[in-house]
Amino acid sequence: MKTLQSLVDATLPRLDILDKGHAKLVLANDYPLNPFSPEDPRTQDWFLIRTPWPGLFIMMLYLATIFRWLPDYMSKRPAYDLRRVIAAYNAIQIVGCAYIAYKSLSLGWLNHYSLICQGVDDGPHSVEYAWTVCYGYFIMKLVDLLDTIFFVLRKKQNQVTFLHVYHHFGMVAVSWGMVKWVPGGHGTMLVTLNSIVHMIMYGYYLLTTWDDSYKQSIWWKKHVTQVQILQFTLLLFHFISVVTWPECDFPRQPAYLLIPQNLFMVILFSDFYYRSYIKSKKT
Repeated sequence: MKTLQSLVDATLPRLDILDKGHAKLVLANDYPLNPFSPEDPRTQDWFLIRTPWPGLFIMMLYLATIFRWLPDYMSKRPAYDLRRVIAAYNAIQIVGCAYIAYKSLSLGWLNHYSLICQGVDDGPHSVEYAWTVCYGYFIMKLVDLLDTIFFVLRKKQNQVTFLHVYHHFGMVAVSWGMVKWVPGGHGTMLVTLNSIVHMIMYGYYLLTTWDDSYKQSIWWKKHVTQVQILQFTLLLFHFISVVTWPECDFPRQPAYLLIPQNLFMVILFSDFYYRSYIKSKKT
């Protein structure tokens, strides 16, 4: 089996040739309704991207693990002490998210990207952006699945909620679709904001591994949830601009999917916030 590095070496030289003309291939407003066409030719040979089946297999394995196999395994065992493992994991998450956010800002959003409407880039740094930002983000979303594994191994099955699992499942699907069809442009604001939010989240989680008092801090939990709600609200309006801007050359189909998705996440997180920090305070 080829290593990831060999895939990069084999793919990147050929991708430079495919850069030109990419905008005409996928950015017209008559973007086909068939979600499997057109694919971005620059990313199709990247690991796990050509077809959805490997990703679906991983997600089915994830669901079976967190709902059946691991709970059965842990039923007669004490909770694992994963403090050091989770501390290392949180540190890796912070570094990974910081790198992706930096590359997205430096190569795109603080460089030449437009907040109103940004088509998929086909410039000199477009392949680097697709690889480090979009594909890197997809890999990080797969790594995020370890969050749930750690919950189960620590016998915190109550934290494996619908919101938690739906969010992880949805982000893997969205990030995979981004790499396959639109690896750059307007949709990567999601990558940027989400990576920054995750830096804050995992920074908080890292603090809790050092000092248990942070686990009981309502202030931290409340504000982390507020940041998440703000993130999804900003993304909601960010994607609305695609469908309301007549001359926008970013494909509208992704926006049609992500507008209700972000609205749904605003509702779910707002409901969680109300039940956890407003209703509970009244009672």
